[in-house]
Order: sequence, then structure tokens, then C-alpha cells
Amino acid sequence: MDALTDSPDTQDPLVGLNAEQRQAVEHGGGKIAGPLLIIAGAGTGKTNTLAHRVAHLIVAGADPRRILLMTFSRRAAAEMTRRVERIAGEVMGPKATVLTEGLTFAGTFHSIGARLLREYAPAIGLDPNFSIHDREDSADLMNLVRHELGLSQSATRFPKKTTCLQIYSRTVNAEAELQSVLDKHFPWCAGFAEELKSLFGAYVAAKQAENVLDYDDLLLWWGEMCAEPSLAEEIGGRFDHVLVDEYQDTNRLQARILTRLKPDGRGVTVVGDDAQSIYGFRAAEVRNILDFPNLFSPRADIVTLDRNYRSTDAILEAANAVIAEAPERFTKTLWSSRASAAKPQIVTVKDDAGQADFVCDSVLAAHEEGTALKHQAVLFRASHHSGALEIELTRRNIPFVKFGGLKFLDAAHVKDVLAVLRLAENPRDRVAAFRAFQLLPGIGPTSAGAALEAMTQLEDPALGLQLFRPPKRAQSDWPAFAELFSRLRAKPGWPADLEAVRLWYEPHLERLHEDARMRRTDLSQLEQIAGNYPSRERFLTDLTLDPPSATSDEAGPPLLDEDYLILSTIHSAKGQEWSNVFVLNAVDGCIPSDLAVGERDDIEEERRLLYVAMTRAKDSLALITPQRFYVQGQRADRHVYASRTRFIPEGILGRFEQGAWPKAETAGERGPHGTVRVDLKGRMRGMWG
Repeated sequence: MDALTDSPDTQDPLVGLNAEQRQAVEHGGGKIAGPLLIIAGAGTGKTNTLAHRVAHLIVAGADPRRILLMTFSRRAAAEMTRRVERIAGEVMGPKATVLTEGLTFAGTFHSIGARLLREYAPAIGLDPNFSIHDREDSADLMNLVRHELGLSQSATRFPKKTTCLQIYSRTVNAEAELQSVLDKHFPWCAGFAEELKSLFGAYVAAKQAENVLDYDDLLLWWGEMCAEPSLAEEIGGRFDHVLVDEYQDTNRLQARILTRLKPDGRGVTVVGDDAQSIYGFRAAEVRNILDFPNLFSPRADIVTLDRNYRSTDAILEAANAVIAEAPERFTKTLWSSRASAAKPQIVTVKDDAGQADFVCDSVLAAHEEGTALKHQAVLFRASHHSGALEIELTRRNIPFVKFGGLKFLDAAHVKDVLAVLRLAENPRDRVAAFRAFQLLPGIGPTSAGAALEAMTQLEDPALGLQLFRPPKRAQSDWPAFAELFSRLRAKPGWPADLEAVRLWYEPHLERLHEDARMRRTDLSQLEQIAGNYPSRERFLTDLTLDPPSATSDEAGPPLLDEDYLILSTIHSAKGQEWSNVFVLNAVDGCIPSDLAVGERDDIEEERRLLYVAMTRAKDSLALITPQRFYVQGQRADRHVYASRTRFIPEGILGRFEQGAWPKAETAGERGPHGTVRVDLKGRMRGMWG
């Protein structure tokens, strides 16, 4: 249940808020006020509280064009804007639509950064027509530079392109020294500090030569731009109010941008929950929210939202007990008016197979009692933890969707089409060029490099491609590609450009992929998306920053089933809720992961992961503890024996109902899958007399 449902017809749009939500919304009385920290526990109506605050500011006279609202996904920003319009409309009527259309600076950190960088490009020595590389493109460019420096030929095994990019990204976003990042997070690479420093310098030079920025640059350039006092004052002065959602997920660079924009904190509101800070692997820094109150003078006001509208009181009592063991946190105790005598369960099973059987039996039983499969979820710390369960679900013909698979832009056919568009937008984009050229039969890396050189030697890159002599195998296909490129460069027309690329690409799609029919559906979806954008540049920028889901994504919903069980990593489940939740492998070695037992900060993030998993449940929660589970080790694959997660010590066991599965059976002994063993042969004979 959403905490803040549509209000009745009234001139007071805040009538549906509880006292703490109203206090947060009315902070400053609609004027530019001192900094505010809203600690919003799980299920406490955080999104609607923030939307009400933005709407309250607009109703009180704030210029929406001077409001900066930053979220962590474009969809969240769009949803926030819709809610603001609805709430403001309750007071202002149709006028609210006109005003909220002025809320143009609502988006992700990266999308806002991209917009500001294009606008201020001349002032900072940047070409405003820069391309934006996604992670895979960035890794490809890193690999090209790595090869050119001869690092791929080194006597000792040098880190691969993806690892190099991860090191670079963490160093930038955490604002940390390279050596300290290597020592803590990539110890197997610690001996390559000097080589990596040279590689990263050459990588930056290559990006600048090709007029491309990667994801990290969108924050890094923005942060460095705001390091110039005059620019920081000018940009910060454009906004009276700066609001940041999910502040516990920001990294140090993002926090630095915020304080450089508003060094006195006036007009700043951040919303988050330190207990749900679980993205340390992305360089998110929980200290950002823990230290926020003392960043400014006078210090920030704090409003705590602790009334939970999602879970039963029994589930919240258990979750509160788990997080209360954390040594440092903002004190809050979630509570609910949803009383229930059913405590969360801790279920002991024998092994992975027993765990899978328990989940399947429980899910089917709940389904028979009226709970749809899609209202039930199985959560796990790592993606491979669900392997045995997936096999059993398939065996029992229980449809499921597993979250955490490919995103739209990771699909090869989508990247192919976008590479052609990006090359037309920026002929210096080497990664896009190499991918686009090699779509043609007979063009390999060497020929692609020659084509790129021919294209960039002339002032008109389209003419360079037309004059290029491709290898014999590519001669029949090359003219069509050169003609397409010439059209895209000479007469940009949107979204007709995308249709032209699709029509050119479809014969190659049939040649490159066996499942071309399914992939063609994605390209149709891409064209529909393109129609919502005013230009090719805007389309490429936004799609790269926040891609939608692919219809052919293996992690997508089953096409033939209207109901399906949800399988998800805990990280992917954040922000979601289900009636029934099952948490796999609630044992030491899994939660916490055996890879995160080195430092206290790592352990505490694992504790928060369990807390996030528990607070996804509305009505029923089961933590499953196998007595042993199968692991793949360096020397041999083996079963290991496990103990209950350390995050549920003896002192809080009273908050749970404990039991073992399977329970004692009278009808027969258990078979291979935990099922009762019976004499079916005799039963079949008996059916016929």
C-alpha cells in the first residue's frame, strides 16, 4: 500500500501525510531554507514525500525552472514529475501542468551532467558534439589503448580491459589514490600501478582526441567545472532548490558536486536511508549520508520517517532487530499498524536441493490459496545461488523471471544499430567505427582501421568512405554502407535516420544471428522509443544514460505466461515489494559473502543487504538456512557445512519462528527431490482392477 494515496478533493494537498512527512514537506515554509536531511526508512512513503515537497515549493511560488531534482534513474525522475503535477493540480488546477512542464532539470546525476556539459562546453574547452560511451564501448576503447601501449603483450598477465575500466572508474568516483584502490579492491593488480597510470593517461587522451566522454566523465567534468569558483557560483545560482533522492547511494564525487553547487547548503534537501546503503561495489559511500548533517553551518535539520506502510509489525520487529546490531547508524525503529501474529520464519533445510523443494512447495501452496506467482519473490546474495532452484522450477513447470540479465544496450544487435548512428553523429568515434565497419562480411580489424583512416584523412568523412577500397569480399556490400553514411551525415532527419539504419541492417541481422526474428522485435521497439526524442543527439545521449529493458532479454518475463515467480538478487530487488519473500542461503559464507569478511565496512554493508531483503516482504518472510551447500573452489568442487548468518545472533532469535523442512512424513520416505517415495507402479496396476 502506498503511504500517500490520492487525496480527496481538497485545497490541502498535504491532508494524506502523517506528521513526520508533513514536517519534511513544509520545511522552510516554501522558501529557500537551510539544508534538510530526510531519513526515510523502507516502505515509509519516501517517493511521495519528496514529490509532495517539490509540489509544495511550486505551489508556494518557487520557479520550477530553478529546481534541480536528481534521482538515480530516468524512470524515477519521470514518475516524480507526474506525481508533482498531480499534487500541485489539486490546488492550482490546469495551471499546475504549465508550471510542472518547467521542471526541466529533473533527471539522473549523469543526465544532468551531460546537459550542463553540452551547455558550458565552450567555457571548459569541450566540443559540445561529444559522444557518450557506455561501459562496453569504454572497455573496447580501453582495450585499444591497452594494445597500442603494448600492455597486452607484457611478460606477466596484465589486467583485462574490463578490470582496467573498473579500476579507473572506482578511482574516479571514489576520489581515491590509484594505489589505495588497487590495494583494497584489486590486490591481484597492485603490482601494475605505474602501467595502469600510463594506460589511464593514454585512455583519457584517446577520449579527448575522439571527442567522447564515458559515464565517469559526466560526473568528473561536472565536478571539475564546479571546482572553478566562478562557474560553480554561476551554475549553483541557477537553482534555488536542489533535491537529491537515494542519497545513501551517492559516491564521493557526486557528494562533492552537491557541496560545490551549494556550499552553504541553502535550498538543499537530500532523502535516503543509511540502512539501505548496499552499493559499495559501485563506489557508493555510506559516509555521505552519515556525515551530511555536519557538512554545513548551521547544521542540517533531520526529519525521520519511520512509519512503514508495507510490512506487518512482526516482519518489522525482526528487521529492526537485525539492523540495530549495526555500530553506526541513524536511530530509527520502523513500525506498522498492520498487526500479524505470524513471525518471519527461519527454515533449516538439508542442502541446495532441499532449499529448492521448500521454495517450490511453498510458492505453489500460496498460489493455491490465491497469491499470484508475481506477488512472490525469491531473493539471493549472488546470481549463481539460484542455480538449483531454477532447475527445479523448470522441472515443475513453474514460470519465472530472473532479474539481473542483459540490459537493452548490451544486446549485440541494438549496439550494432546505435554504433552506425553514433558514427554518423561523431566520425571520430573509433569504437563506433570499428563496430559498424565490421558488420560487413569481409571487414576485419585491419580493414576497419584502414577505413577509419581513409574517413578521417578528408575533411568530408562521407567522401572518404566512398573513395575507400574495401577487401574483395566486402566490395558488394560497401557501397550501400557508404551511401547510408553519406545520407546520415548530409540530411539528418529524425527518427527517419533510425529507420534507414534498420532497413540497411536487417539483411546483416539475418546473417549474424540465428534468432533474428526475436531481435527484430527489439529494433522495432527502438524505433518506437526514437519517436519520443526531438533529435538524434538527444536520443543517443538519453538512451546511453538510462537504457530500457530488451524484449529479447533472457531475464525478461516469459512471453507465454501471464503469471510468473520473481527471482532476483538483493541488489536488484531494492525499491521493490512482494507479498511473500524467500531469502536463499541465509548462512555465513553467503550473507555475509565470504568475499566481504575483511573489513568492518564490508561486513556492515552485508548486514544492510540482509535488512533490505527482509524489508521487501509485505505479509510473509522466510529465511532459508541450508545445513550444507555446494561451492566451486580453486582445488575442487565440494559441499561445505554452514551456520546461520551472524546477523541473526541468539539474542534476536525470539523474533523468528524456527523450523526444519521437510517435516516428519508418515506416507513414505523422502526421494531425490524431497518428494514422498511411494509405490506408483502398484497404484497404476490397481487403477485397472
